[in-house]
Amino acid sequence: MASNSTSISSDKRFLVFFDFDETIVDETSDDVVVQTAPGQHLPAWLKDTYQPGRYNEYMQRVLAYLAEQGVTESDIRGSMEKIPATPGMLTLFQFLRTRPPQDFEVVLLSDANTFFIEAWLRRAGARQLFHRIFSNPATFNRDGRLVLRPFHSHDCVRCPSNMCKQVIVRDYVARRAQERGRPYQRVFYVGDGANDFCPATSLGPRDVAFPRRDFPMHRLITETHEAMPGEFKAVTVPWSSGEEVVQRLRKLVAE
Repeated sequence: MASNSTSISSDKRFLVFFDFDETIVDETSDDVVVQTAPGQHLPAWLKDTYQPGRYNEYMQRVLAYLAEQGVTESDIRGSMEKIPATPGMLTLFQFLRTRPPQDFEVVLLSDANTFFIEAWLRRAGARQLFHRIFSNPATFNRDGRLVLRPFHSHDCVRCPSNMCKQVIVRDYVARRAQERGRPYQRVFYVGDGANDFCPATSLGPRDVAFPRRDFPMHRLITETHEAMPGEFKAVTVPWSSGEEVVQRLRKLVAE
């Protein structure tokens, strides 16, 4: 499911992709929602149902369990709103927000879900920054249960069954280039996880990957550089604070 913020003009010079969990926010939203359960933990029988590559289906069962335990929409929204931003991330958002309108088209791409993301962004006053949000659709049904669905299906062996971010990035960049009649000057990707490495491999030599320092995305890029020099094409700029991303973007937009 992709949710839109505003109609997108065709004059943007740069495209920026952001992950959500442990990139924009400093925790994993799926872990945070578990804290709304009785005793702030899940029963062993439920945790034992997890299967590798099937995390989305597991979270569907977790959300059903929370509803059965009386956890409400307000409870879940409140838990999301309290998640802290990663260091310097709100500074980065402010930088993007105050740039000339032709500079940045900003897209969020996450294997969390639309409800968690929208709740946090609206509380942080950052929803309008994002032109598109691609995430697993999640809405409350009449029984008060947050119903989660997979984003799509795909053939990538590297990614979980419900989402390959590279498929989304490639499709979006190609479609927007066609709509605009020209490519972006550069594409940027800000992420942290192993599932952020896959889309970053589709970036070109003028593009920039911003992996969170010492997180899985960073380690996978480093390992690829060592094992297959030249295979990972994008410039790599690790970050521990969003302010480091701001510093690099300032230089790039001035070129």
